[in-house]
Amino acid sequence: MVCLDQFRFPAQSGDLTLAQLNPRNIFLIGLMGSGKTTVGRALAKKLNKRFVDSDHEIEARTGATVALIFEIEGEASFRQREAEMIRELTAQDNIVLATGGGAVLDAQSRALLAARGTVIYLRASVHSILQRTGHDRNRPLLQTADPRRRIEELSVQREPLYREIADLVIDTGRPNVQFLAHSILAQLDSLMATDSPARSHSSSLTSSAETTSDSFKTASTARVAAPTAAVQVDLGARSYPIMIGPALLAGDGILRHVRGTRVAIVSNTVVAPLYLERVAAPLRAAGKDVVSVILPDGESEKNWAQLMTIFDALLGARCDRQTTLIALGGGVVGDMTGFAAASYMRGVPFIQIPTTLLAQVDSSVGGKTGINHPLGKNMIGAFYQPQAVFADIDTLATLPARELSAGLAEVIKYGAILDAELFAWLEAYMDALLARDAAALTHAIRRCCEIKADVVRRDERESGVRALLNFGHTFGHAIEAGMGYGAWLHGEAVGCGMIMAADLSQRLGLIDRGMRARIESLVVRAGLPSKAPDLGLTRWREWMEVDKKNDGGQIKFILMQALGSGVATGAPDDLLAATIAACV
Repeated sequence: MVCLDQFRFPAQSGDLTLAQLNPRNIFLIGLMGSGKTTVGRALAKKLNKRFVDSDHEIEARTGATVALIFEIEGEASFRQREAEMIRELTAQDNIVLATGGGAVLDAQSRALLAARGTVIYLRASVHSILQRTGHDRNRPLLQTADPRRRIEELSVQREPLYREIADLVIDTGRPNVQFLAHSILAQLDSLMATDSPARSHSSSLTSSAETTSDSFKTASTARVAAPTAAVQVDLGARSYPIMIGPALLAGDGILRHVRGTRVAIVSNTVVAPLYLERVAAPLRAAGKDVVSVILPDGESEKNWAQLMTIFDALLGARCDRQTTLIALGGGVVGDMTGFAAASYMRGVPFIQIPTTLLAQVDSSVGGKTGINHPLGKNMIGAFYQPQAVFADIDTLATLPARELSAGLAEVIKYGAILDAELFAWLEAYMDALLARDAAALTHAIRRCCEIKADVVRRDERESGVRALLNFGHTFGHAIEAGMGYGAWLHGEAVGCGMIMAADLSQRLGLIDRGMRARIESLVVRAGLPSKAPDLGLTRWREWMEVDKKNDGGQIKFILMQALGSGVATGAPDDLLAATIAACV
């Protein structure tokens, strides 16, 4: 657990201090119940600023609650009072301001917030907001027969307005003020250190730039095109942040998670020439001794011999128990580095820096590490959590199109099996993702990490709900092993495997033909194969029998029982054979 009083920015010579990085004003925006007041007070205390809540100011001056103002004067009158209050408060200096959830509805208020301070959007899920506000009678907009639907409507209406003026997007998730404040301070550091002096909020009053979709807008070209987001994996004392956004590789955020004086960066022959020095240079400048370990690229190299290569390098450099390992690469590098960290001297700290979409949305989060065996994929490994995950979306610019599509398979998986809203969003914005739209990618990565963080919190070691994340993987792993590791990318096999799982779900009567067609359509739109290789029924069964989910020799499949809902179950031999025959 990070304590605010213990948090310090790096003190190396020439570094900016907290006082230098401290913005004049901080404005918190977001829906009701997103934590603006609680987090705002913590930030104000740490930054030695005055905390102000615009709703509380209105109540203090009128002598009436917000709910009563709504009841007597109506919403339009309240919005006018709110706009006047925003205009007055944003003109002040050295404050942390928690705005009302609807303050962004007024265009002039949005312009003033953008021009006069750093704007932080605190984002919470509908479920979290409902839990926090369900019994609050001072929320006039929620006094309806269906508050959940009302929150969903408000979210759809206001999300583009929040993003329009946000410098940072922070996902509040489960309430943990210490973590949220720590994340905000860290990102303020990165924002102020990397932004040029030309970054002026006043420009946002008159100019705007659109991205691929109308749902993703920024206030000006001088503002951050894809705000950094943070997601927490809440595991008590082993909790850690996932940072998502641009320009993270060379930031001080990574340095703050390095404990000792030694760092070993594990990468591969493809990624290292592109990004290794960008990560290593700031570490060396901070006085860290950096060791580089470069592995061959490819799934076929995820084996015992290459794991020994990592150990040989660590022992050869006499790395001690305080050495931090950094995984710089895709899923193979992340899995192997994590397994090496779990095993070297019985456990050393490590940091994940995933450079592929697949790794950013899935394999870098949750602590599953390991290597392949000729008889089965990921059969040797350990559960071992990182210190932090840094998903720099800039690395996706150099990702081959085939690898991008492979990553989209895992994104589709989350929507199909756990989040119907995400699936519908993917149907609407798949073209933006394939075009590598920064805001669309950030949104998709953040949402997938939110889902996985919640699943890992509830089931770290895959004894229950976490098994649902293997949707499409029983078929997919059989494809990978049957064709030889590396012939199909993992995401390609999973994409095809999801079509097969959907087909089997339909044959079992769990979903209808239309839902199966939607799965296949989205997989194909993502650029993934829809036809499986013909391994022969006997070989299919042999490879699927070597699966960690199996129980007592019975093959277990993760199947759909509705969009966004899954179940682990077996399947009759005749229906399984019919699915394989139909999909090859």
